[in-house]
Amino acid sequence: MLRRLVSGIAVVCVWGLVALIVALAYFSYTLPDVDRVAESGRRPGIFLNDVDGNPVLAKGDLYGDPVDAARLPAYVPRAVIAIEDRRFLEHGGIDPIGLARALWVNIVEGGVRQGGSTITQQLAKNVFLTPERSIERKIREALLAFWLEWRYDKNHIISLYLNRAYFGSGAYGIDAAARRFFSKPAAEVDLWEAAVLAGLLKAPSRLSPVANPGGAGERARLVLKAMAESGFISAEQAQAAAGSALRTRTAPDGRGYFADWVLAQVHRRMGLVDRDLRIATTFDPGLQWLAAETVAAALAGKTNPSQAALVAMAPDGAVRAMVGGRDYGESQFNRATQALRQPGSAFKLFVYLAALERGLEPDDIVTDARVNVGGWAPKNFDGRFRGSVTMREAFARSLNAAAVRLADRAGRARVADAARRLGITSDLAPDLTIALGSSGVRLIELTGAYAAFANGGRGVIPYGVREIAGVFQRAGTGAGEAVAPGVVASMNDLLTAVVKQGTGKAARLSDRPAAGKTGTSQSFRDAFFVGFTGNLVAGVWVGNDDGAPMDEVTGGGLPARIWHDFMAAAHEGAPVRPLPGIGTRKTPYPFRPRITGSTGARQPDRSNDP
Repeated sequence: MLRRLVSGIAVVCVWGLVALIVALAYFSYTLPDVDRVAESGRRPGIFLNDVDGNPVLAKGDLYGDPVDAARLPAYVPRAVIAIEDRRFLEHGGIDPIGLARALWVNIVEGGVRQGGSTITQQLAKNVFLTPERSIERKIREALLAFWLEWRYDKNHIISLYLNRAYFGSGAYGIDAAARRFFSKPAAEVDLWEAAVLAGLLKAPSRLSPVANPGGAGERARLVLKAMAESGFISAEQAQAAAGSALRTRTAPDGRGYFADWVLAQVHRRMGLVDRDLRIATTFDPGLQWLAAETVAAALAGKTNPSQAALVAMAPDGAVRAMVGGRDYGESQFNRATQALRQPGSAFKLFVYLAALERGLEPDDIVTDARVNVGGWAPKNFDGRFRGSVTMREAFARSLNAAAVRLADRAGRARVADAARRLGITSDLAPDLTIALGSSGVRLIELTGAYAAFANGGRGVIPYGVREIAGVFQRAGTGAGEAVAPGVVASMNDLLTAVVKQGTGKAARLSDRPAAGKTGTSQSFRDAFFVGFTGNLVAGVWVGNDDGAPMDEVTGGGLPARIWHDFMAAAHEGAPVRPLPGIGTRKTPYPFRPRITGSTGARQPDRSNDP
């Protein structure tokens, strides 16, 4: 019976060995080619560079430049090794000691607290396998780990791992993560930043330094402790680095609005993107930060208005900054490019342009008196009419009745044509209400229209893309001459009067000339200020998404102050530049005092902004 027992055990062992050999042969035969480990196997990426060529914007999955671990600061790969696979330099792909330690910890803790997978196994899984939990996948993972260790040295394996691991926020590879979270390449991160990045590998979403800075910092300190215990750094170095503050530079400044706008243009031009795209944009991070800070400060503590938008561009239409709302994280709807809002008196630019092109001059007299068009009888903001006034005063004080009379005199068709010529593509009212901005427009197209008077009369098409490498190169300057130079000078005469003495006095800059126009829609639902100075044109809107009336906010109030604060900061220390046409004609003089009655008393200077 002993012989039978031994014989039976031997037969079972032999057949078990045969089965094992067959299984290993099968799994080995069905393994993917390890030479593919160097292939990316990833989706195409889209990289947006700012106006200076710096890669500060990215949408979707971000892949940085491939790194060689040997060329990185030593603490970068060591941080990953210390927290992910402390015996990486000693084992051959599978770590029995690490498996035993993880098993013991999990038994003691009563749950899964540690994993036994090595960096090599994780690389095999990331590149070749799915994350499914199955015996077959673990067998293939182990075989691939042995094969990778036989084929490549340790530096090559850790380099591949650092280039392929997911670090969260769409960043694949440590270089992409360093650029995403710290706006620098992986070769330039310090010890604390390396620990933060290494700590992300456990739970990239939950430990994001943007969404969970406390958790990311706590995990980074655990990484530093592991590095000290492994002898990679001294206890003093770990303690010094652990005291660092977590300062990510992901720029929570609303730049997502600009990126979304640019990518929509790219997709309309190219359709399905099937390759990496590197896009040179017009984006200026410094101006974007100023714009976001200014809008945030203006809305702080306010619930009505609850939203604001700002777009700033160069006189040729190159968009430098864009704030599409109060908080991009809460709402990706872009109020600068998507929302149709009534511009109110900001639309009078086109009324007065049409009148100037008909031969009128800023000093010509217009009548501000009661008008009735089929039962529609617009009033001025303060309910008063001023009789005979110059075009300059009517425009600066934003007198409604005068604007309606001018629109009728110039012709509604000419007003609409002036708007179309300067880039307004939204539908326009077919009646005289067009004079008071009754038709909804987008802030970006309205700002682009004003840009024509900042550049001497050339029509512009606002743009954000300068070049798509190997695909597209921007050429040309826009729509060409849209306004004659003499008319530009006259229009800028009127626009500067608004800021100097009219409804836009809150936008007045102390050290340089400025021009612009206020606008407020009916019942205070929308308030605008659009203007320019130097080499920058900016438009501001405030209001509520549901169109609810604001607490008597006018374009000459909060929007003008936002515009002033942004422009003042943007031009601090910049040379003063004259506005086009100003100086080629006589300097606008103050409004003549209106004399009434036998006393000769001067009427109060009440600004109004219908």
